[in-house]
Amino acid sequence: MTIDSASRKLIAEFSARRTLRTGSLITTVFGDAIAPRGGSIWLGSLIHLMRDFGIGERLVRTSVYRLMQDGWLQSTQIGRRSYYDLSDEGKQRFEQATHKIYGEPAAAWDGQWCLLLLNDLDLARRDNLRKELGWLGFGPLSSTVIAHPAPETKDLDAALARLQVTDAVVIMRAQTIGNAGRMREFVQAIWNLDDIDKRYAGFVKRFRPLVASIGKSRDATPKAAFLVRTLLIQEYRKVLLRDPQLPTELLPSGWHGGAAYQLCRNLYRAVFAPSDRYLTATVETANGPLPPPNKLFFNRFGGLE
Repeated sequence: MTIDSASRKLIAEFSARRTLRTGSLITTVFGDAIAPRGGSIWLGSLIHLMRDFGIGERLVRTSVYRLMQDGWLQSTQIGRRSYYDLSDEGKQRFEQATHKIYGEPAAAWDGQWCLLLLNDLDLARRDNLRKELGWLGFGPLSSTVIAHPAPETKDLDAALARLQVTDAVVIMRAQTIGNAGRMREFVQAIWNLDDIDKRYAGFVKRFRPLVASIGKSRDATPKAAFLVRTLLIQEYRKVLLRDPQLPTELLPSGWHGGAAYQLCRNLYRAVFAPSDRYLTATVETANGPLPPPNKLFFNRFGGLE
């Protein structure tokens, strides 16, 4: 299977879904392709990119409006043209997601846990915080305690500041002592790891046929490479953002997360260059063509160069 034929098959599967979440796909395009290249795009260019996925102009306009209402995007009007880029809140959220999506899986663990005590928050603020920190991998130990074994401190601090609860939350450290088997059972129940593992397995099954086409990627059209790259990250992101990314010691045997990461890394490395050529030729900003990717972009998946 070549990248071109694989892209057609993926688009057909994507378009056939009953629940087509255009906003989610636009979010993926912004985070994966637009943000590292200046962060701005003309609405007409976005409509063109979405047309490649079988999504019409009306649905794109509606989805962009909703993303603005939800605080992800902001717009600039120049003449009769509208340009969109990430809001300050959207940039912060994408930065957090970038660490998870393109970073390497958790390495060694020292057995320590980060605990957050939420006793001083009212019910509404407590529920909101639990939801937000759930995206960082925190799970509930009780109604007023959430925990994670290896959180990104920078992302945690930023989330607490954004929600204005820094001074209302107590942060503690705890240490695992013995009985590793019981601890694995404990965390499996808290984070529903069986469901996440099944989703990883499904991702690997869907994209594994493309692995054989990696060697043929130089012959892929830039457009096909962009389609594969976008749907690859879209599907990986959907599973990964559910994953608390626990240390290996806490994961069940046969965990598919590692295989999913390796597959995503290898395919992404194969298609990012031609897909960037497609973006350069297709996308307009208020200042002309998209600028080149920033230096941090090339650190994705352990290095793209």
